[in-house]
Amino acid sequence: MPSAILDPLLQPFRLKHLTLRNRVVSTSHEPAFGEDGMPKDRYRAYHLEKARGGVGLTMIGGSAVVSPDSPPAFGNLLLYRDDIVPWLRRLAADVHEAGAAVMCQVTHLGRRTSNFTGDWLPVVSASPLREPAHRAFPKAAESWDLDRIVADYASAAVRCREGGLDGIELEAYGHLLDSFLSPATNHRDDEWGGALEKRMAFPRRVIRAVREAVGPDFIVGIRMSLDEAQPGGLTFDEAITAAQQYAAGGIDFISTIHGSIERDASLAKAIPSIGTPLGPYLDFTGEIKRRLPIPVMHAARIADVATARHALREGLLDLVGMTRAQIADPHLVAKVKSGQEDRIRPCVGASYCLDAIYDSGDTKCVHNPSVGRELHLPHLVPLTTGRRRRAVVVGAGPAGLEAARVLGERGHDVVLFEASDQPGGQIRLAASNPRRADLIQIVDWRLAECKILGVDLRLGAYAEADDVLAEQPDLVIVATGGMPNRSFLTAGEDLVSDTWDVMTGSLRRPKGDILVYDDHGGYPAMDAVEVLTASPDLRIEYVTPERALAPDVGSMNSPAYLRAFTAHGVTITLAQRLRSVRRTGDGRLAATLYSEYTEAETERIVDHVIVEHGTLPADELYVELLPGSRNLGEVDHRALLANEQQSVVRNEAGRYQLFRIGDAVASRNIHAAIHDALRLCLPV
Repeated sequence: MPSAILDPLLQPFRLKHLTLRNRVVSTSHEPAFGEDGMPKDRYRAYHLEKARGGVGLTMIGGSAVVSPDSPPAFGNLLLYRDDIVPWLRRLAADVHEAGAAVMCQVTHLGRRTSNFTGDWLPVVSASPLREPAHRAFPKAAESWDLDRIVADYASAAVRCREGGLDGIELEAYGHLLDSFLSPATNHRDDEWGGALEKRMAFPRRVIRAVREAVGPDFIVGIRMSLDEAQPGGLTFDEAITAAQQYAAGGIDFISTIHGSIERDASLAKAIPSIGTPLGPYLDFTGEIKRRLPIPVMHAARIADVATARHALREGLLDLVGMTRAQIADPHLVAKVKSGQEDRIRPCVGASYCLDAIYDSGDTKCVHNPSVGRELHLPHLVPLTTGRRRRAVVVGAGPAGLEAARVLGERGHDVVLFEASDQPGGQIRLAASNPRRADLIQIVDWRLAECKILGVDLRLGAYAEADDVLAEQPDLVIVATGGMPNRSFLTAGEDLVSDTWDVMTGSLRRPKGDILVYDDHGGYPAMDAVEVLTASPDLRIEYVTPERALAPDVGSMNSPAYLRAFTAHGVTITLAQRLRSVRRTGDGRLAATLYSEYTEAETERIVDHVIVEHGTLPADELYVELLPGSRNLGEVDHRALLANEQQSVVRNEAGRYQLFRIGDAVASRNIHAAIHDALRLCLPV
């Protein structure tokens, strides 16, 4: 491990007049933590945590909007309102006090939003081309639109300066500014379209207006695609020319993007996720750095410290964006500085942080439930101030491992039973999809932490009630997960396989026609199909009662699955419910499907039926332990949500508190399981 003196991550960097304490940045992104379009306490706490965790520069307001006809598409801040200034001041003051700099990304979304939200003003773009991701049909901006928007950019920049921020960053990929620059989206034949010089004209006008409004000393950067990597799109040479012109016009730094974000497939390449190489665009960014006279910043799957150091040592960039890495662990820099690099909670690339914005309203890390909940769930678990307790946790899936970790951090004596000889539960199943193997880091990190904290981990130990009671526990947490649910079938439950059979390999060398039935809508069936596509001789039909393919798999993760589906020729059947399965005379399977729309049944003759219908709790141990517990398993929801100790007493003769968490309660996801464990155990 490099010493702090030699570590390139920890070296100061001078950006214009501003000295950053190190080279690590949390680049602009929108977690959707604002309230009424303002960065209030929750938003401030999220960025303050990163400042306390050592980041050099944190950037707020991913796509903070400058005009009312740029309505929020994903929780954007409203920079066109004067009442944002006091909130910016408070955030800036707190972040500065913690030693970090703070800037805001500023934009007009152009067509990357909806016509049917906000004030219902028509959205504008360089040309009237539909935006695929948000499905808006924009109008071509008229001259009076451009005059108004230029003034709005300038006013928004001034609000950021008055709010005490250290600078701003103009956003120019997928939004209004680059809709003029890119030939793919600018089909105009007036003074704003055609040759590169004309396509650059509007962005340059905005840059001039912003610079004149904020003065020469305020830092103004730009984040832009330097190669859209699509037919008819912005090329590298044209983008470099534009960037050079922008620098000459007052831009102080550039944050580089490769690709475009208008479609799910291209978005997943521009912001690469799990199963892709680390730092895929570092050499690309290095070439940009060689050609531009201003500092260069870049963030794209720089998920670990080693990759970040490499980028800096090789001179590929000046400031390294570790954005998702610091969502997973906002104390990343502090841990590097203190020699605890091996204790950094890893970013596994699941991109739940992005998909959750559309799925459930705001950013969430797949395995750090404190993200966005900083006001009541701390990232650093403190030692208990109460008595030391004897705790037994049963089940070493994500819920049980997190419970053991948190109780260990609190200073309690913890025994963790796991029936399997390998911990991880359903995460281990998901990670058996080779593309998603990095998910196992969620398990590995917790195992390493539990070892440091002295948790007594007993693998291959199927815990029965007597085993638990022999430990004389004060607290028992049942995290035994669930088992695949096939009970929804009216007939043929014993004839089908489930997605666990695929992922564990117990369905050996399937052949012929496969029907995969997904009444879950999340990752398990998609993983099973992707794994099955590795066998070229299978003919796969994916069937779901939903009106869309896997609605709980977001735009960051669906492209990889769809690539496998398309390459293998998987047939997709929507709006069909599997009712029953029977054996045919020749030994094959007849699957009966039912349409709720036509109220008719159809039949498929296949060789295998694989079902995914979530899990049912494996709660036998919990039920057996209930009579001896003080609380009879009851959870005080008010205390849970207030981060207070559980104190329910339903049985005065009970010897221990008893709770269950994760899928031992109900079939949910990784984040829910870990969240259950953290908030239950934190007050203990």
